[in-house]
Amino acid sequence: MIRIAIQKSGRLNQDSLRLLKDCGISIDNGKDQLKTTVRNFPMEVFFLRNGDIPQYMRDGVVDLAILGENLVVEKGGDLSIIEKLGFSKCRVCIAVPKRISFSGLEDLEGKQIATSYPNTVKSFLSKNKINAGLHIINGSVEIAPNIGLADAICDIVSSGSTLFKNNLKEVIQIATSEAVLVQAPNLNEVKTELIDKLCFRIKSVLRAKKSKYILMNVPNDKIASISTILPVLKSPTILPLAEEGWSSLHSVINAGDFWEVIDSLKAEGAEDILVCPIEKMVL
Repeated sequence: MIRIAIQKSGRLNQDSLRLLKDCGISIDNGKDQLKTTVRNFPMEVFFLRNGDIPQYMRDGVVDLAILGENLVVEKGGDLSIIEKLGFSKCRVCIAVPKRISFSGLEDLEGKQIATSYPNTVKSFLSKNKINAGLHIINGSVEIAPNIGLADAICDIVSSGSTLFKNNLKEVIQIATSEAVLVQAPNLNEVKTELIDKLCFRIKSVLRAKKSKYILMNVPNDKIASISTILPVLKSPTILPLAEEGWSSLHSVINAGDFWEVIDSLKAEGAEDILVCPIEKMVL
């Protein structure tokens, strides 16, 4: 059996549960339950405070975790990221009060920065040869400049609404972050095999989210040229239509290239194009 930790509450919790559900993993989580056993996969799920999870992994309490990449950089440098999950995207930024004129990194020299990510900030300042002091705050750091505790803050930013509400402006982006699957060190062969099975499911789900199933009617003399526009699968499926000289072509496209691909297909003579979501995509 493997043990996976996810955030007890907060932005990662629901997306993590949704991913596991999409992987066919049934979790019965009662109110305030901190640990539960999965009914249809050899796994236990632990609901833990986000900042505590890296230490639980080092202590051997859990084998896997879904964490923000920024937290792995800050507290889990010895842990292995085995899959980027594509949700809970954010950035690690330095922000200052809106009233302050900010021209560049050198403006941080000698200033005080409030943050919950001291290791990340120290590394950034050292790399850029900036001398600044840190106020380490576990919690909301946005208030620090308003009460005179710091000149700037460093925190994770998603929409930027929290900065706006606290009269702060983003001036430097240190890094980007998203949810990642992280593995503890020194796992035995049995656990590693189970993790491989879980990763196979996760990759199938993530691949499907990035792809769309596409069906269209094409002239037979255009099948070869249209097939080159659809490189996701080894080869498209071709089915003859009742109308002579035409076929139905089925394939997969990258969701991010959707409109560009559609334009190219229409220019090559494709008609009656249908696009459908994909639940799982196993290669």
